[in-house]
Amino acid sequence: MKRDIGLATYAVSDVNTRGRQYDEPPPSGRSDFQRDRDRVIHSTAFRRLEYKTQVFVNHEGDLFRTRLTHSIEVAQLTRSISRALALNEDLAEAIALAHDLGHTPFGHAGQDALNACMKAYGGFEHNLQSLRTVDLLEEHYAAFDGLNLMYETREGVLKHCSRPNAEQLGVLGKRFLDGTQPSLEAQLANLADEIAYNNHDVDDGLRSGLITLEQLDEVPVFAEHRRAVEARWPGLSGRKLIHETIRRMVDSMALDLIAQTRSNIADAGVKTLDEVRLAPRLVSYSAEQWPRLQELKVFLRENLYWHYQVLRMTDKARRIIGDLFSAFMNDPRLLPPQYLVKAHTDKPRAIADYIAGMTDRYAMKEHGRLFAVGEIY
Repeated sequence: MKRDIGLATYAVSDVNTRGRQYDEPPPSGRSDFQRDRDRVIHSTAFRRLEYKTQVFVNHEGDLFRTRLTHSIEVAQLTRSISRALALNEDLAEAIALAHDLGHTPFGHAGQDALNACMKAYGGFEHNLQSLRTVDLLEEHYAAFDGLNLMYETREGVLKHCSRPNAEQLGVLGKRFLDGTQPSLEAQLANLADEIAYNNHDVDDGLRSGLITLEQLDEVPVFAEHRRAVEARWPGLSGRKLIHETIRRMVDSMALDLIAQTRSNIADAGVKTLDEVRLAPRLVSYSAEQWPRLQELKVFLRENLYWHYQVLRMTDKARRIIGDLFSAFMNDPRLLPPQYLVKAHTDKPRAIADYIAGMTDRYAMKEHGRLFAVGEIY
């Protein structure tokens, strides 16, 4: 095999990949990493992301981001930055599209609730659930469970992992134990995720009315770009002002990431993928940009994620998840047949798989079926 034309020597390629868990004939007319991307897009878990919460529950408005639109935005950013850095953009895109496949309904509130329910049974980590989804839970192919993705795609999906769980994952979990790094494509997808959600949460927060432009003027990274927009187009207001400001924020973060990562790679002198794995984390923001992004994160946490209207939703979500888990633990016969079979081997994990796979609206309907007076279907 020949290295893909245009890729850096330290990028993942057909030459240095660790391949798939189960041998398959090579794809025709596309690369192995394009095949991974396509398998993710055609997966059941990917379709479900359309009705899973990012910040706002799906029924609260049609214009807010969902896990699906978020994943598409992350993929776009990851592709663009990968190309600028001469990395494998097909791999980076596949990681970006798959990174939230294991997320619960109701966003982080659902994840926290399910983790609390699973505390005595090994806990629940949405990154590990994403890996479990692509390795085991998707049912498409006769020869194997899961999607049989390339090692480097699976590695990128597993952004974080606790030490006890890493110890159970063999080669894939080794980096969490010995402090080595994943590929640059995986590192990049992680930070592109951060760029996407920080900026689209600003947009959705403004659209919802839960935060205001006046409040955001206290955040330097937003205020600086708003002033630049207003200087360029005096009198601009409304959605155009917001969009022009946020697009400049995204652009500045992406360009900073590209420049700093190039500098880090040059300073580290890495030439191969193995050297990337042994180096410190190389994909990063500059020392000047990073604290500005932390200020934005703090603002969003205190003014949007902790807004009383969002907290009311998240509190309700915790109760729904907790009620469902308790009901199924008390009587697993309430589970659909395919999960009841799995529950004979590991009841808590089978229940967690079922709940994590639910969309927001399905979880609410299931809760109604089990608990609402008069609901008998």
